[in-house]
Amino acid sequence: MSLFTVDREKCKKDAICVHICPVGLIELKDDSAVPTPVHDAEDLCISCGHCVAVCPHGALSHRAMTPVQCIPVLKELQPAQEQVAQFLRSRRSIRVYQDKAVDRKMLTKLVDIARFAPSGINSQPVEWLIIYDRDEVQRMAGLVIDWMRAMLKDRPQFAAALHMERAVKRWENGSDSICRRAPHIFIAHARKDNPMAASSCSIALTYLELAAHACGLGACWAGYFDAAARFWPAMRKELGFSEGHVSYGAMMLGYSKYSYYRIPQRTEARITWR
Repeated sequence: MSLFTVDREKCKKDAICVHICPVGLIELKDDSAVPTPVHDAEDLCISCGHCVAVCPHGALSHRAMTPVQCIPVLKELQPAQEQVAQFLRSRRSIRVYQDKAVDRKMLTKLVDIARFAPSGINSQPVEWLIIYDRDEVQRMAGLVIDWMRAMLKDRPQFAAALHMERAVKRWENGSDSICRRAPHIFIAHARKDNPMAASSCSIALTYLELAAHACGLGACWAGYFDAAARFWPAMRKELGFSEGHVSYGAMMLGYSKYSYYRIPQRTEARITWR
């Protein structure tokens, strides 16, 4: 199959697909022709689907997707500016959770939303590890504490900068500041040789966090957990990533025990105009 096909009856030759292609792989040679791929399009196409998504007539089908296979954009579901502002500002980092598991179907739905996060040249490198069982989450949190104890001994300055001694003492006193007794942990991982992996995982986790907020769930970035997953071989072995994969972020997730009624203040934006 060629890179893309154009329905001549539907195509209006408006060249929208030509202008929208991020790599410049589509051309319209004259008014009587339909869009065609440039000579090296097969090698350079990133399968982003912009050409399929942008055509108002549904005339272009990419070999990776057709207009019918794509989810339609419904204007009636688009939130207003004020709603978006309220939604984003009202998101809180949740650190106190109900003793209640989230249904696996809901967690799968969140990942399904997060997979639409942007990634460099549409590489989509993100893979997910979900630690679902709460007892397993706590066991992994204990491994993070073991890592901290090793850091306090071997790299005291590094440990001090991250307040590891305090975290260990809280753990020994029965308080979990690693995973906050969250029922679930999400780890976004990817191949370490992919230059887009770090940013792609961070953006995907952000999508996941916002999707959780929209679904009545709470989430919080698990910084200590991610640091151990990156830097401690024993933790990486326990997580069992594929060869060449590393963690690029971890997130706690569950039902928040408490509700928030106000949006706290934040510092004014620091902007430099040029």
